[in-house]
Amino acid sequence: MHMRSYQMMRNDPYMTNMGRQGLRVQEWAAWGNPFDLFETLFEGMGSGMGGRGAWNGAVDGEDEYYSLVLNFKEAVFGVEKEIEIRRLEKCGTCDGSGAKPGTKSSKCNTCGGQGRVVTQTRTPLGIFQQSMTCSSCNGTGESRTPCGTCSGDGRVRKTKRISLKVPAGVDSGSRLRVRNEGNTGRRGGSPGDLFVVLEVIPDPVLKREDTNILYSCKVSYIDAILGTTLKVPTVDGMVDLKIPSGTQPGSTLVMAKKGVPLLNKKNMRGDQLVRVQVEIPKKLSSDERKLIEELSELSKGKTAAGRR
Repeated sequence: MHMRSYQMMRNDPYMTNMGRQGLRVQEWAAWGNPFDLFETLFEGMGSGMGGRGAWNGAVDGEDEYYSLVLNFKEAVFGVEKEIEIRRLEKCGTCDGSGAKPGTKSSKCNTCGGQGRVVTQTRTPLGIFQQSMTCSSCNGTGESRTPCGTCSGDGRVRKTKRISLKVPAGVDSGSRLRVRNEGNTGRRGGSPGDLFVVLEVIPDPVLKREDTNILYSCKVSYIDAILGTTLKVPTVDGMVDLKIPSGTQPGSTLVMAKKGVPLLNKKNMRGDQLVRVQVEIPKKLSSDERKLIEELSELSKGKTAAGRR
């Protein structure tokens, strides 16, 4: 860009502030100024947008994951479990420094002791800078003889037992978060979290559908006609269920509040839905056939009388 045309654009009253900033960046880039493009456009917004804030080398610990298997009732009503996890904790030999005890460290030659390296990329809009953790010293800013116990990481894997409270109403795929029980951070970084992923073993009889429980029962055609009372399994144990007279095949009976508690709301529960299957016999004895035929004749007589 010619200096004269640049000055004309810069003084143009219709040029926006952002446009002028862009022209300033191009001018500085042409003279080899190493300013970060984003620091120029967003100056004063802090180190997160290209500022030069100090970095203390702290690295937060990674999250850990644990798979926990529950039976059907444990998932429905909740349970307390003691689990054993393996996670990274501070090395006792080097006290988390990663250096072999008794040795001295020196400034890292790659990053000059900063713990981070800056790369520059020239773009049509200027020079773009990117700051990354130094791969030579892993962000410590120091070159040192690594600890023989932790191989320089400052952490070793240890076993810990944790008491875990599983709330009522969880299901397969539910995740529980235990804060600060993940891997220890390095150089003063915050510890990670522990995520417990749940897997629920299905019940062979009771099926779960959200907060409702599904169950199928079989009744004879006589019981469906006359009505009866059956004992059916629920998560609370065996419960009497009244089959009303005249129950039709495929009918669904509702057992209120015999389902799964709502998550974090133990006083609110779903229902158990019982689907009634009416069994029709394939073979009848001579006495049964005679009675059914008499019943059929009686039913025909009632139908004919109702038409008169």
